[in-house]
Amino acid sequence: MHNRERGRFITLEGGEGAGKTTNMRYIAERLRAAGARVVETREPGGTPLAENIRGLLLESSHDSMHPDTELLLMFAARAQHLHERVLPALARGEWVLCDRFTDATYAYQGGGRQLDMQRIAQLEAWVQQGFEPCRTLLFDLPVEIGLQRAGERGTLDRFEREERAFFERVREVYLQRAKTYPERFRVLDAGETLSEVRRRLDLLIDELLDS
Repeated sequence: MHNRERGRFITLEGGEGAGKTTNMRYIAERLRAAGARVVETREPGGTPLAENIRGLLLESSHDSMHPDTELLLMFAARAQHLHERVLPALARGEWVLCDRFTDATYAYQGGGRQLDMQRIAQLEAWVQQGFEPCRTLLFDLPVEIGLQRAGERGTLDRFEREERAFFERVREVYLQRAKTYPERFRVLDAGETLSEVRRRLDLLIDELLDS
C-alpha cells in the first residue's frame, strides 16, 4: 500500500495564539496535493455532541466549573470524537489532522489546573486503549506573545481569560512532553516568520509522506 493511502493521525498542539488553525489548513492542502485524503478536526469537538461539550467548556459564564468536571468533560468529548470520527476515518485510510488532543489535557488540566497527572493517565488508558497520534506538532511560543495574539482575535473564552502563570505551566508541560516522547513530537518555533514556519512544515510533511 502506498504510504499516503494508509491512515495517519497527526495532532497539532500549542498554547494560545500559536497559529495551529492556520497551519493545519496549510498542512491539509499540502497533503491533499500529494494525493492523501484528509479530515480536519479539533478537540474538544469534532462531532455534533462533542461540539456541544466544547461549548460548555469554553463558555466564559461557566467560571464556577470544577477542575474535575472540566477534565471529565474533556474525555467525554474525546470518547465521542474518537469513536464517531477519528477511528472510522483512519479505518478508511484517511489522514486525520486534529487541532489538539490528549497532550492538551496534560498541559491545560495537568499543568494549568495542576490536576494529578496519574488521574489523566488513567482516563487516557480507559478512553483510548493505547491509541495515540502518529506524530504531534508542537507550535511553541512565549506566553506573552501568544496571549497578545489571542487578545487581538476578539472575545476571550473561559481558558483565554486565565492568568499568565496558568499558561506558563501549560507551556512547561508541553515542552516536557516533547522531551519525554521525542519519537512522536516535533517542536516548531511559532515565533518565527510564517514563511520559516512553513519551510519547517514542508520538511515534516515530506518526512511523513515518505515514512
